Amino acid sequence: MPISKLIRSALLVAVAASAACLDTSAPEEASIEHTTFAPSLGVDLAASTKTPNGAYYRDIVVGTGPVVTAGQTLKVRYTGWLSDGTQFDSNLTAQDPLPFRLGARDVIAGFDEAMVGVRVGGKRQLIVPPSLGYGPNPYGPIPGNSVLVFNVEVVSAE
Repeated sequence: MPISKLIRSALLVAVAASAACLDTSAPEEASIEHTTFAPSLGVDLAASTKTPNGAYYRDIVVGTGPVVTAGQTLKVRYTGWLSDGTQFDSNLTAQDPLPFRLGARDVIAGFDEAMVGVRVGGKRQLIVPPSLGYGPNPYGPIPGNSVLVFNVEVVSAE
């Protein structure tokens, strides 16, 4: 192979490798610990419990009912916000609470992980990292790699 073709091939490989390293699809994944939260959200990481996979939760109101366990169907009322305080979802005014089976991947992984151990009637704040939420891709009004904050009330568990 002539030297000019060898150099040209090497340059093409270098350009292709450089382009593969560029990812402009989403902002870098945010760390909960380095996220600035809107004061209106009332996030208090120091008073929260961190799960093994990096979500945080804090009971705002400890329920008086039984502790929920994986496999139960929970009915919940919730509101979700971006860390800047922008509300992206809520079912507080819906006729029926949201039903989901805890641990069955019916909801984002952060919900499944951070709701274990809550009591029926309790209100819990969840802080979900992108890896347990919607990841690097935008999802409706949620930008890619967003830290999410939810306030969740457990209405029932069966």
